Amino acid sequence: MGNTKQLWTIDPTHSEIGFKVKHMMISTVSGAFTDFDGSVKTDNEKFIDADFNFIAKVNSIHTKNEDRDAHLRSADFFDEENYPELKFQSKSFDGDTMIGDLTLKNTTKEIELDVDFNGIAVDPYGNTKAGFEISGVINRKDFDLSWSAVTEAGSIVVSDKVKLVIDLQFVKQ
Repeated sequence: MGNTKQLWTIDPTHSEIGFKVKHMMISTVSGAFTDFDGSVKTDNEKFIDADFNFIAKVNSIHTKNEDRDAHLRSADFFDEENYPELKFQSKSFDGDTMIGDLTLKNTTKEIELDVDFNGIAVDPYGNTKAGFEISGVINRKDFDLSWSAVTEAGSIVVSDKVKLVIDLQFVKQ
């Protein structure tokens, strides 16, 4: 009986998979993937060692600038034509830190994420929901997102470091 895992599915209207990147080292560009799906399977209410996974569609990248979004979808960055999705699969979660495999383009690397579990609540419609705030930093060059340019003044246009800012709400099934 203790082996049965409870399935929770992502609530896209209350979730965001976002990122921030320094631009020309003086400003920050924020973006998000607007088309994503994910789930969690757990056998406990604290989600310790739960099985988290999500997939985001690269063509849903949105940074409030159409030209930039098109560039990010191109072969310079995500190469959406050949790699339409990015994926994350957790390996461990201790309540504060999640370790898992992130796949971007053709590269899978283990990353570490900081997690704030905001608890479980029942919404006005009787749905049981669990909320998480997840953050971390990856180096885009680790995932072959290696396009680079330098301004006349010698500033790098796009930082190698990408901050992940992810808010997820799951609905108990």
